[in-house]
Amino acid sequence: MKAMKLAIPLLIALAYGPAQGLAAPIFPDDLASFAVLAAAGVTNVATSTIGGNLGSAPNPSVGGGYDFTFGSLQPNTGLAQNAQIQLDAAILAVNAFGPGLTLGADLTGTIFPGIYTVLAGITNLSGALILDGQGDPNAVWVFLFPSTLITSEDSTVSVINVGSGAGVGLYWSVGSAATLDGDTFAGNVLAHDLISSNGDLTIACGRLLSAEGQVTLVHDKVSIGCEGVGFGSNGFDQGGGGQVVPEPATLLLLGFGLSVLFTFRKRLFPAA
Repeated sequence: MKAMKLAIPLLIALAYGPAQGLAAPIFPDDLASFAVLAAAGVTNVATSTIGGNLGSAPNPSVGGGYDFTFGSLQPNTGLAQNAQIQLDAAILAVNAFGPGLTLGADLTGTIFPGIYTVLAGITNLSGALILDGQGDPNAVWVFLFPSTLITSEDSTVSVINVGSGAGVGLYWSVGSAATLDGDTFAGNVLAHDLISSNGDLTIACGRLLSAEGQVTLVHDKVSIGCEGVGFGSNGFDQGGGGQVVPEPATLLLLGFGLSVLFTFRKRLFPAA
C-alpha cells in the first residue's frame, strides 16, 4: 500500500514535468545567426541597426544603409541559402505545436507561456502586450496566425519574469504577411510572405524571417544579441542547444501517468 502511495505522486510528476532533454532546437546554427532573412530581397531606409546576419536567398538584393553591431550582409550566399532551407523546417516545427488555445484578434494585456492561435483582425495588438514567464527560465510562447499579423502604432511587446540565463522561446508564425508598427517588439517572426516595418521599430531580442517574401526596414533596430534586456547572457531563443520547447513526449508521459493512475484506482476501489 505504501508503495502505491509513493508511486502515484511520482507518476504525476513525470506526467506533468517538462521533457527538456528530448527537445530539439527550432533554429539550427545557420538560421540562428540571422537577425533578418528574406527570400525576395531586403529593402531599407537608412540607417537600420542590425545585430546578427542580414541576407536574402534566392534574391540577392539587400539594399544598403546598415550599421552592424555584429554579423554581416549575406546576399544569396551559401549561408543564406541554407538558412532559408532551415527556415522552412522551422516553420513546420513551430506550427506543429498548434493549434493550442484560440485567442481573440487583439492580444493587448498579459499572457502567460503557452501555445495560442490568434484570430485575424484589423489589428492584433492595439497597446501593450506583457508576456509574463511567471519565473520560468524556460518559458515558451508560440503564437500562430493563420493569415496576417498586424500591430498598431501604440503597440509594445515586453517579456518579464523569466529569470536569469533564460532559454526562453518566443515565436510568431504568420501564414501570410506581417506588418509591424509601434516602438518595440520581441521574439521571432516567421512569416510566409512580406514582413514590413512602419519605421523606428526596436526588436532587441528576436528576428524577422520571411520564407517567400521581402523584408522592409525603416530606421529599425533588430538584434539577436539579448544581453542587457532581462534574458541572461545567453540571450533568448538564440538557436543551438540552449532553447527548450514543449514537445509530444510530454503528452505521452501525461497519458502514461493517467492510465497507470486509472489502473491503481480500479485495484484500490473495485466495482461492487
